[in-house]
Amino acid sequence: MKQRLSKTTIMLFLLLMIFPIQMMAQEVAAEEHSIMDSLVSFWQSTGFANFHWTNLLMIVIGVIFILLGIVKHWEPLLLVPIGFGILIGNIPFKEGFGIGIYETGSVYNILYGGVISGWYPPLIFLGIGAMTDFSSLISNPKLMLLGAAAQLGIFATFIGAYALGFTPAEAGAIGIIGGADGPTAIFLSSKLAPHLIGAIAIAAYSYMALVPLIQPPIMRLLTTKKERMIRMKPPRQVSKTEKIVFPIVGMLLTTFIAPSALPLLGMLFFGNLLKESGVTERLADTARYALMNVITILLGVTVGASTQAVRWMEDPATGELVNKGFLSADSVLIFALGALSFCVATAGGVLFAKFMNLFLKDDNKINPLIGAAGVSAVPDSARVAQEQGLKADKNNHLLMHAMAPNVSGVIGSAVAAGILLSILS
Repeated sequence: MKQRLSKTTIMLFLLLMIFPIQMMAQEVAAEEHSIMDSLVSFWQSTGFANFHWTNLLMIVIGVIFILLGIVKHWEPLLLVPIGFGILIGNIPFKEGFGIGIYETGSVYNILYGGVISGWYPPLIFLGIGAMTDFSSLISNPKLMLLGAAAQLGIFATFIGAYALGFTPAEAGAIGIIGGADGPTAIFLSSKLAPHLIGAIAIAAYSYMALVPLIQPPIMRLLTTKKERMIRMKPPRQVSKTEKIVFPIVGMLLTTFIAPSALPLLGMLFFGNLLKESGVTERLADTARYALMNVITILLGVTVGASTQAVRWMEDPATGELVNKGFLSADSVLIFALGALSFCVATAGGVLFAKFMNLFLKDDNKINPLIGAAGVSAVPDSARVAQEQGLKADKNNHLLMHAMAPNVSGVIGSAVAAGILLSILS
């Protein structure tokens, strides 16, 4: 009996010793399993786990944009923010953390709202107006026709895009690239084709930066050396009263023609009135410096970040998933059409200047080179006209003359955008 109790006691003692050890072993195993799960979860959330070769391609494009801005000085205030934005937008990540530009409520999504809702471009136009001197245009109003003629590229590309299968609204948004005006392109695409904003904005700003490369061959091809050597009369002195009246009259005339362009043209001429009135210099300084710089940063970074390499979305017509990211067939077509639009716009301005010369006296003829400045890449296209003129005649300074079609191109592209918006929306 005593032996049985002794054996039972020993067994109970062993069980009491083994049970806690077994429990501890299970806890250690569970903890190790939990650590492994955490490590796996962390790995799955890294950019390395979600990497795709298209991300690398877009990162390379972003770096190229940055280098072009820093090394080549091609529109650095635009290309550097856009290039860095491309890097931001193409860091691979797992959705659900509320960090992506297309994730509702994320910081980048909130900042991108200024692009989607179209309120960044009017603020840019406010700054442009506060920086722009319209004296050359006021002194020689007929040069405004060159800015209008350069908008030919917009409507030619609209027809081409529609012929290639884009909807009328998408074609209108793509065509505006020919105006070489990034804010106008963003404004119109935000209204007509929000899903194409990234590709359209990048194309527009890219071609603005490439003005010194694209325009000169077209200008030389369409003009003779004799035409490039034409010297124009110095612009007359413009009174302060004329400078003050111009933004008021200009706003009323252009917006009555195209009320849909009121957000752009209203802010453009308001900014110019702040500059020319002489009594609102503080406001003009804020518009042309602090405000302009802030909006340029936000616009550039968010537009760049919107260029995700691949973005799968459901096609409302077929229900199938289609790539609406930057690396798609549509983006390639948009870049090709944008180049065509820019070339046609440049040619349109040059050829119309030559046409005008048919009706002008010899002492009042226009140097056709300034027609290329009709695209609204201010002031780069005017500088290109100046450089080409100096190559033909080192004493022929065309900059002041070229600024007239240049600034009228800003107005013309905004009017064209308003017309397209009223027709296609």
